[in-house]
Amino acid sequence: MVEAAAGRRSGTSRRRPSGGREQQRLVAVALAARVVMVTSASPAGSGDGGGDGGTGRGLCIEDLLYCLFGVLRALGIPWAARPQGQPSTLLPRCAIPAAADSRSLAAELRQIPGRIAGNGACAVASLYTMQGKKGVNQDAMIVWENFCSRDDTIFCGVFDGHGPYGHLVAKRVRDLLPVKLGADLEKDKGRETHTSNMKNNTNEVSLPLNPETTETTTSARAEQNAEHPEIFTTFRTSFLRAFHIMDKDLKLHKNIDCFFSGTTAVAVLKQGHNLIIGNLGDSRAVLCTRNENDQLIAIQLTVDLKPNIPSEAQRIRQRRGRIFALPEEPEVARVWLPKYNSPGLAMARAFGDFCLKEYGLISMPEVSCHRITEKDEFIVLATDGVWDVLSNTEVVSIISRATSRASAARFLVESANRAWRTRYPTSKIDDCAVVCLFLNTQEANKTSSSAANNLANVVEVSGGKHSTIVQLSPGVSAEVVTAVVKDRDEVSVVDTVAKPVTISDLRNDDPGTKQSIM
Repeated sequence: MVEAAAGRRSGTSRRRPSGGREQQRLVAVALAARVVMVTSASPAGSGDGGGDGGTGRGLCIEDLLYCLFGVLRALGIPWAARPQGQPSTLLPRCAIPAAADSRSLAAELRQIPGRIAGNGACAVASLYTMQGKKGVNQDAMIVWENFCSRDDTIFCGVFDGHGPYGHLVAKRVRDLLPVKLGADLEKDKGRETHTSNMKNNTNEVSLPLNPETTETTTSARAEQNAEHPEIFTTFRTSFLRAFHIMDKDLKLHKNIDCFFSGTTAVAVLKQGHNLIIGNLGDSRAVLCTRNENDQLIAIQLTVDLKPNIPSEAQRIRQRRGRIFALPEEPEVARVWLPKYNSPGLAMARAFGDFCLKEYGLISMPEVSCHRITEKDEFIVLATDGVWDVLSNTEVVSIISRATSRASAARFLVESANRAWRTRYPTSKIDDCAVVCLFLNTQEANKTSSSAANNLANVVEVSGGKHSTIVQLSPGVSAEVVTAVVKDRDEVSVVDTVAKPVTISDLRNDDPGTKQSIM
C-alpha cells in the first residue's frame, strides 16, 4: 500500500513545505544568489547563444532582470508584482505567440475530432478528474484518438501541476506536448538526430541518451525495449525532443511564471500493438493484464521519479542540490537549493521549476516501451492523488469492477476520494485525475455499440457535495435510489442498492510491480 506522507495527514502539502514571511525571505535570498551567478557568468559562448557574444550578453541581461524582479516580488514589493494573466513587459519574446494566438490555438484544439481534454469517455478510453481540498484543481489530462491522422494511434496523458501557477503549467503541457510530439513524428524519419547536443534545460550539460540504463529501470522493461530497437529508438528520440522543446517553451512563456511552478507528466503513445511511455515526475502508469492462471494482475510501467532514488539523488547532489526530508514528514524526500531551505520539491524531474534546473532537477523523461499482447486489458494513468491512497492492485480491481468502461475513470476517482476521507480524515484531499485506456479493441467496439443499453441502467445521484454513479439492480427505480442517497449515508446506501466498489471490499495488499487481484 502506498503510504501518504505525514504532512498530508496533518493537512500540509506534499509538494512544498509551508512557509510565511521567513520563507519569502529565503526565496528572495536564493534568487539574489542566482543574480550573482548570472552577473558573474561569461556572456559569450553560453546558453543558446553559442559563440555569439551579442546573443549571450542579451540572454545574460534578460536573466538578470528576471531574477531582480523575482527578488522584489518575493519580498512583497507591490509595484513589482505582475498581475496574473497579464503579459510581462520585462522580457519581450518575439518567438512566443501573443495571448490572442494562444486563445486561437486553444479554440482550434477543442475542435479536433477525437480529442478529449476534460471529463468524458470514448470507445477506447475514460477520463475523469476531481478537485481536492487544496485549492484550484492543478491536474490535467488528455486522450487524442487518430493521433497524427493515423487510425491506429492514440495519445493520452495526465499532468499534475504544483506551485502558484501549477494549474496553468499543467494545462499548457497538456495542450502543447502532444502537438510538439506529433510534429516531430511527422518529420522526415531518416533525418540525422542531434539529441546528444540538446541542452538539459538551462544547463550546459548535454542530455544523456540512455535514461533507461539508470537504476530506476527494471530489467523487465529493459528486455522489452531491446525486443523492439528500431521503433523504440525512433519514438524515444521524438519523446526526448518533444519534452525538451516543451520545457523550453515554458521558460520563454510570457504569461506563466514557471520559476517556482511546474508539472509532472506521464504520456502514452499507442500505435498498433506498441506502447511508448514517457514519464516525468511521480504520476504513474499501471497495466492490467492476465497471468498464466487467467487472473488479473497489475504491472507498474513507470517508476515514481523521486529524490530518494539513488540515481536521481546522485545527479542532484553532483549539481550541488540538496536532498532531505522535513521533521514533520520524514518519509518525503525533497530537493533544496545549495545554501537555502527552499523550495523543497518532492520529485526529481518535472517541467518548469526553473529555480532548481541548475541544481539537478531535469525535464528529460524516462522512456520505455511495451508490446501489447492478447492478455493485456487496459492501462491506467493517474496522478499521485490516486496512488497516495490506493495500491496498484486496488486500482486495477476498481476499474475491472466498474459498471461500464465509460464510467471506469469516475469510479476510480470517487473511490480514491472516499479513501482519502476514510484513511486520512484530517488531511487535505489531493486533486485526482485518471485516464483509462482499454487495449482490447474488439471488446471496446462491442462496448461502444451497446453503450446506450448500458447507460440506460446507470443513474447519477448526488449526496451532499459528492455525486455517485450507480448501476441499478433489477426492479430498483432511479427515483428510489436518488431519494435514499439524499436522505442517508452515501457509501452504505450505494453498497445496499447497487453493490459497487467500496474500500472495505478491497484487499490491502502492499504495492508491487505485479499484484494479483482475483
